[in-house]
Amino acid sequence: MRMLSVNDRRGAEDLVLGATVLGTGGGGDPEEGLRLLDEVLRDGREIKIVKLNELPEDSVIVAPYYVGTIAPTAETKKSVKIKEPVKVAFEEMERLLGRKISAVVATEIGGFNTAIAAYIGAKLGLPVVDGDLLGRAAPELHQCTVHIFDTPMYPSVLVTETGDVVVVKQYADIDDYESIARYLSVLAGRFVAVVDTPLMMDKARDVVIDETLSLCLSLGKAIREARAEGRSPIEEAVKVLGGWKIFEGIVKKYSWRDEGGFLTGEVVLEGRGRWSSRSFKTWIKNEHIMAWLDGRPVVMPPDLIMFLAEDGEPVTNTKLREGMKVHVLASKAPEVWRTDKGLELFGPRHFGFEYDYVPVEELIRRCGL
Repeated sequence: MRMLSVNDRRGAEDLVLGATVLGTGGGGDPEEGLRLLDEVLRDGREIKIVKLNELPEDSVIVAPYYVGTIAPTAETKKSVKIKEPVKVAFEEMERLLGRKISAVVATEIGGFNTAIAAYIGAKLGLPVVDGDLLGRAAPELHQCTVHIFDTPMYPSVLVTETGDVVVVKQYADIDDYESIARYLSVLAGRFVAVVDTPLMMDKARDVVIDETLSLCLSLGKAIREARAEGRSPIEEAVKVLGGWKIFEGIVKKYSWRDEGGFLTGEVVLEGRGRWSSRSFKTWIKNEHIMAWLDGRPVVMPPDLIMFLAEDGEPVTNTKLREGMKVHVLASKAPEVWRTDKGLELFGPRHFGFEYDYVPVEELIRRCGL
């Protein structure tokens, strides 16, 4: 089996950096993600990344991740009883299935939520699939490719650091499952660790968006090298993403609230450079979901909106502050999300916006960018 591997700090930094850009403002805390990868590297382990078609046909793959609030004020309400809740959830899943897990897959791309899959894989000596189940970060369990292909996420194991261990044998629908996971995260005060979506290879080939970890590594490397060589990391990021720079400006207003375990709010930017005298706004639900330029839609979900600092460092929504200067990039969502079923789960109407989806490339043309 041929594998790509991350076995040093530079590789880990590239992976987390690229994943944080694709996290579209969410995807968890990249500093915590890098800390986890540092831990396994210090232990002499490596992060093995394998393409889906390189796994044996009888493989079983699962998705480990966290559900919970990423609001800056979040804190655990009770004492910590389980120091590694994801590891506990993983072990419980193996007992439930009655067989060993062959590999892990990230449920989404983000600075922490991609790293946690790599971390668990490395700790257990398992590879992480070069792909994920989303292609970016998103706020809800609804935004997972399995739902497009009518593949259940159960059986599922959910564990809080405060001591809850819950097995979901079956759920009525994804709304109920989202509520169960979200409620446990609220009970714990921060998050619940989840291991779910056990996949055999025939299903995995349908639902995994291929080579997104390779993209993270390439993106992180391009930004790092541009910084070192005095080139524009913003321009390099645009090239790797095959995307666009759609705005540059100062954060004039940022209002957010913790709403049922989600960070929700709006960001208003005041233009600079070629965007002077223009305004830009995004609506946030953990991640940047929808954007307007001078009051006209310029990016609709599921397409990506990314805030980067001058040095190419992605700005997560927990770190965003009024007065910051940011560059805004956009890129296309994976094609599976642009299907009718994908848009039902991740289009503008899913989030309550009365718009029919228009691809970002068409909106950019209409806005004259």
